[in-house]
Amino acid sequence: MGKYAKLREKILAGSADDNVEFSALCKLLIRLGFDERVKGDHHIFTRDGIDEIINLQPKANKAKSYQIKQVRGILVKYRLGKSDVD
Repeated sequence: MGKYAKLREKILAGSADDNVEFSALCKLLIRLGFDERVKGDHHIFTRDGIDEIINLQPKANKAKSYQIKQVRGILVKYRLGKSDVD
C-alpha cells in the first residue's frame, strides 16, 4: 500500500483528523482527478460529476479537521479512490 492509499485510509478511518498534512491532502485530491485552483491561501478543488466544491485552507502545515471531515464525506458519497491512487 502506497503513501496516498494510506492517507486515504487514514482519512476514511477518521482516526487523525487533526494530523493530516495539507500538501499531502492536496496531492491526494489531484490524484483522485480533481482540478486545483489557488486564490490566496484558498485551494479550491472541483471535478466533473461531483456537485460539491472543496475549499481548503492550511493551518500551519496541516489541514483543518472540519475540512478533513468534508473530504471524507465526498470520498464516501462518490466512492472515490477504491482503485489504486498511488
